[in-house]
Amino acid sequence: MDVNAYLRRVGYDGSRYPSAATLRELHSRHLYTVPFENLDIAFGTTIRLEPEALFEKIVVRRRGGFCYELNGVFCDLLRALGFHVDMLSARVSHRSGGFGPEFDHMLLKVSLEEPWIADVGFGDSFIYPLSLKGPTSRETAGTTRYWINTLNRQHELVRHEGDEAPTPQYRFTEVPRQLSDFAEMCVFHQTSADSHFTQGSVCSMALPDGRITLSGMRLITTRLGMRQETILQNETELQNCLRQRFGIEFADKTDLSRLAA
Repeated sequence: MDVNAYLRRVGYDGSRYPSAATLRELHSRHLYTVPFENLDIAFGTTIRLEPEALFEKIVVRRRGGFCYELNGVFCDLLRALGFHVDMLSARVSHRSGGFGPEFDHMLLKVSLEEPWIADVGFGDSFIYPLSLKGPTSRETAGTTRYWINTLNRQHELVRHEGDEAPTPQYRFTEVPRQLSDFAEMCVFHQTSADSHFTQGSVCSMALPDGRITLSGMRLITTRLGMRQETILQNETELQNCLRQRFGIEFADKTDLSRLAA
């Protein structure tokens, strides 16, 4: 782990002491600089869950990724800085009801004076780590709040936006996992027609006052609750958008038409 290169990647030059304040700043900086994206799946490029491969993709090539990649490499950074971190498995809620299988999502438990949940790989979610002690909530931009409910050693991340009813995002326990435990579900999400990651390309990143998302050729920007949508007209606009808005560079001969589907 080249800590210096990683911290340059996320634009962080603060304290490296393993504290709640350091974790909070690293977490938010990661979400503001490293996109949540599935572009490799659209290209048919195999995602490898190996620490060296994740570092090379996200730090060296300045790409993003999905949960296994983003939380996997963030876990390595935190451990290199002296944090005690466990990988946890989560079951993501379905719109139709119920929850997905084990290892559907990866998140992190960071043990300090109190335990914290960190998650830089869920897309549109909480910006700052959440405490596992009590119903502590953190507000993001606008009116969205998140908190963790606990019952019989099972935790549930809850999202509450505006006047809508609170909804669960995922359920998890504190059983420690390792990166290889997520390999089977990582393959599923890359290849199965039942995975939402194979249904179309997405690239999304948090903003201090909202979020910016590229879904196919639709560029959606939300700031202070105001939504603006633009349709990109061609591959040149798509390439410029990825470079200027998300910091992602592809070679000139890359077939970006796969992202437009």
